[in-house]
Amino acid sequence: MAENIKIIATNRKARHDYHIEEVIETGVVLTGPEVKSLRLGRANLKDSYAQVKGGEIYLLQSHISPYENSPVTEQQPTRMRKLLLHRKEIKRLMGKVQEKGLTMVPLKLYFRNGKVKVELALVKGKKQYDKRETIRKRDEERDMQRAIRDKK
Repeated sequence: MAENIKIIATNRKARHDYHIEEVIETGVVLTGPEVKSLRLGRANLKDSYAQVKGGEIYLLQSHISPYENSPVTEQQPTRMRKLLLHRKEIKRLMGKVQEKGLTMVPLKLYFRNGKVKVELALVKGKKQYDKRETIRKRDEERDMQRAIRDKK
């Protein structure tokens, strides 16, 4: 069976600011108007993160714009949204966050076979010199590709 994946939003800054240790796919609890807004592509993951609260994992600071045609007038764009994970996965992630000092950051928000999924990453913050090193390597790679292309 072919999977139908449609990316809604990506957190492009995350790959620049963090070393990604591990990636996990989770479901997310949403309301009807939020899903309709996501179908229109109105989401932003910039500055969002996940946190453990009361044995559950929640997505914080993710922005989903209110759906205009909704009869519900009170829609909070940056409310806490519960992430759906198995109990074992939650305990494992909690252990890594507490033990190693890692953070959970969403990389992508997408539809997979009609369900909204979040690609959650365990990350460690980069230092300023790490960011410069990454930029330097990317520029060198780009220059090499350009030189090879121009040579042909």
